[in-house]
Amino acid sequence: MDVAKEALATQIDDAEWGWLRAHLERGGLIVVSPDLDLAEAGWRITTDDTAAIGAWIAGGQLGKPLREQIDAWDNDRTRTFRMLIASPYILIQEKQPAKGDSP
Repeated sequence: MDVAKEALATQIDDAEWGWLRAHLERGGLIVVSPDLDLAEAGWRITTDDTAAIGAWIAGGQLGKPLREQIDAWDNDRTRTFRMLIASPYILIQEKQPAKGDSP
């Protein structure tokens, strides 16, 4: 892994929706598909890799939250996400329940 990606990987943290909501309002929230590596996505954004970013957007793997997602998150403000600051954006991935856990 590239040194810059490794550094970003150490900055990934968990956050509840209530904390992230303000970033949505300023237009800075980006949803990253669970099949993408969050540090990789952050690195591509910070290095302005338009080819990778464009492909992810076109493939539905990266983008602004959908209205349905926002509504669901607003109804459960304690929902947790993996998050990474890739200024000026906050990248988020919904945390998936572990196998055997209740949804």
